[in-house]
Amino acid sequence: MTVVNFEDIKLNDSERQPCEVWTRVMGYLRPVSEFNKGKKSEFYTRKYFAESKAVIGCGCENISSIAAE
Repeated sequence: MTVVNFEDIKLNDSERQPCEVWTRVMGYLRPVSEFNKGKKSEFYTRKYFAESKAVIGCGCENISSIAAE
């Protein structure tokens, strides 16, 4: 098995390839690059749900005891 140290890998900007981001809008998948200025702004200000943060903030950190009831 070959071990790769990712800190040793250096890419020039000319070697990089842009990543196309797609998202669901009104039931259809669309590339973000095709959005108008307002929709792009809305997309980049979205907050994503994180279950771990929701559980920590609800006062029910010990889920196993709640599920057993």
